[in-house]
Amino acid sequence: MVILILLLALAAFFLWRSSSDTDIASATSEARGRTADALGRAEVLGEPGLYAFLRNMPKGGDLHLHLSGAVYAESMIREAAADHLCVDPDSFALSPAKGPACPPKAFPAAKALADQALWDQLIDAYSIRSYVPHTGFSEHDHFFATFLKDGALTATAHGGEWLDEITTRAAAQNEQYVEVMHVPAVGSELGLAAKLHWKGESDAQLAELKQDAEAAGLAAVVAEAKGEFDTMEQARTALQHCGTAQAAPGCGVTVCWIDSVLRDFSPEQIFVQTLVAYEVTKVDPNVVGVNYLRAEDWRGALDEYRVGMRILQWMRPRYPGTHLSLHAGELTLGLVPPEALRDHIRQAVEVAGAERIGHGTDIGYETDSAGLMQEMAQKHIMVEINLTSNDAILGVKGNRHPLRAYMAAHVPVALSTDDEGVSRIDITNEFMRAAEEQGLGYADLKRMARTSLEHSFLPGDSLWEKQDLFTRMKAACAGQAAGAASPAVNCQTLLKSSEKAGQQWELERRFATFEASQP
Repeated sequence: MVILILLLALAAFFLWRSSSDTDIASATSEARGRTADALGRAEVLGEPGLYAFLRNMPKGGDLHLHLSGAVYAESMIREAAADHLCVDPDSFALSPAKGPACPPKAFPAAKALADQALWDQLIDAYSIRSYVPHTGFSEHDHFFATFLKDGALTATAHGGEWLDEITTRAAAQNEQYVEVMHVPAVGSELGLAAKLHWKGESDAQLAELKQDAEAAGLAAVVAEAKGEFDTMEQARTALQHCGTAQAAPGCGVTVCWIDSVLRDFSPEQIFVQTLVAYEVTKVDPNVVGVNYLRAEDWRGALDEYRVGMRILQWMRPRYPGTHLSLHAGELTLGLVPPEALRDHIRQAVEVAGAERIGHGTDIGYETDSAGLMQEMAQKHIMVEINLTSNDAILGVKGNRHPLRAYMAAHVPVALSTDDEGVSRIDITNEFMRAAEEQGLGYADLKRMARTSLEHSFLPGDSLWEKQDLFTRMKAACAGQAAGAASPAVNCQTLLKSSEKAGQQWELERRFATFEASQP
């Protein structure tokens, strides 16, 4: 049944893509046609030519990006050395020194700066570079294990450097916006949860638990979490000299935060993390949404999945306007029992009320997957597509990946990196994989770049008259070239009042420049 659904979706995809491209071609300028041809010529040149072409293509935003996972291992090793951290010789996990020296058998991280073999070992430990799966330890296991090794490097100390790296890389690839996932003040959140007792999941019981959290010091934890975000932003601004004549290119990349929750914990711990995240969105305008993360197949995540969705359902009416994106369906057959593939995306959509889904790779195994995709299309629920990550963690790639099935069902999709540092990639690589492995053309890639900003959690109205239909701008900006240097007065009013529309206008300006440059 699953195979039949995917085959029908694939057939619909090619019919839809053919008609869509025809519609686009009939309405586009000569420059856009030349750009599509240029992509075809780049593909003939192989990956070097394709990458070079796509690196310069405007990409909109990356909406699925983990802070520490986006940092390359080389940066972490240097930071560990600067912090005088120690390395366990067996696990390569980082830890603070005890007094002036490292514990027995451990060695200073700084040793790697003068030892090439050790340098290489640490890079391989903190990323999937050179990793070869073996019995009892898959690439999935190694990928998630990397996040358990670098906990001694704190966002408070190095978050500014991490943002500098992320935004510098983004700017170099013509990317203008990122939503970065981060779990702030996690120690204090778990400490607060330790003072509470899970009472149950009824409305009254959850309301009582919230009152208990407030009495036990919720406000202080929220302030700490906000302070962590503020500290990172301030450090990045200073490092990049933003707002000055010496501003680095990375300053041109807008950063917003997704306050995230570690889902493989006890119900009261999940509740407290979620509550803090929602409260932070009320006091920090740069924190634009909430997400649940960590390996979805881990026992704790599977056991408490339904409880987490119920907690989010309870939060929704109490925090109107707070955006929600969820890791859901980051699973595949064989990783978990078939029963675990049946309803995770549906629960995220229908119970929690997610506006975006991260990964969604198991959609074909969901009960009534065709009906679910139709519902997602009708509700304009976007899927954050992570091609390299899905391949590395799940072995899902090529025609096993549901990207084309989503597109055939008219579910909005956009490309993202997930953990570009751990995966040793960048956003251009994801566009390249979409072209090579999924057979997408320039019109498809351009649509996904536009979709990324359309479904960003930036405040304000969209530039486009109808959601996910990029053919007509709102009346205030209609009748002029999108992205023009001097928009009309009414259009300027819209762009100044809406951060989202402003970013979308900037993307159109970049597309016009890029397409005009094609020979």
